[in-house]
Amino acid sequence: MRCVFVGVEYAGKSTLIDLLSTYYRHRAQPVHGDDHFTIPDSTLSAESRELMIGFPNDVKERMQRMQIQYHVEVIRNYANTLISGWHIEEAIYSEFYGEDEDSPYYPRYGYRQQRLYESQVLETRLPDVVFIHVKATEEAIRARMQADPHQYQIIKDADIGRLLDRFSEEVDRSLFTDKGRLIELDTTTKTPEESLDELLGASERLITAGEVAMRAIDVPAQEYEVLYEKGVRRMLPKTSVSPEAGS
Repeated sequence: MRCVFVGVEYAGKSTLIDLLSTYYRHRAQPVHGDDHFTIPDSTLSAESRELMIGFPNDVKERMQRMQIQYHVEVIRNYANTLISGWHIEEAIYSEFYGEDEDSPYYPRYGYRQQRLYESQVLETRLPDVVFIHVKATEEAIRARMQADPHQYQIIKDADIGRLLDRFSEEVDRSLFTDKGRLIELDTTTKTPEESLDELLGASERLITAGEVAMRAIDVPAQEYEVLYEKGVRRMLPKTSVSPEAGS
């Protein structure tokens, strides 16, 4: 399925993306993960992340606008895209922190493009786009923030309640929601594994018959290899061979 995960920082988006990536890869499915929209891009080197924070606002705005537009084509062309934040996060964080000198965000985000990104995806008539709003209570977000603070934290404690409201408002406005592609996941009291199970169950109505069939295959828990015997496909756990045995 082609997923767009949105939600406030510390809601659990990245954790779910990591778990879903592992789930697909263990079933020999390709994954295209893009969890790098939050400034500074988490996939860059430490040196580059530090440099990105200091870019002029017009450079940040153009760079983010171009990568948001580029990922329309990513969603269109890659199976199992797992995108975090995208245009929803960008609009909200720029709104809250664009004028804050202590924030890496920039002012004057081009909101007039907001629904255009979505319409370009929807006009392709893809059968498996899933829009996932990951949520948690204000208290849970605050507790996670204190327990495991991010190196480049974006949100501020005093803003958590209003940010949760803004994400809900932006999700309500989305064309993906209007087209029935929305799943809402509250991670407040769930383990990451429980949230993944909830996502898989809730998404069955939104995915292809091929993916439903793939999920139904009983896959060994450990690493395995696929072998055919007389035309029958079998998945057999890999066995390690000691150097002495192979010599």
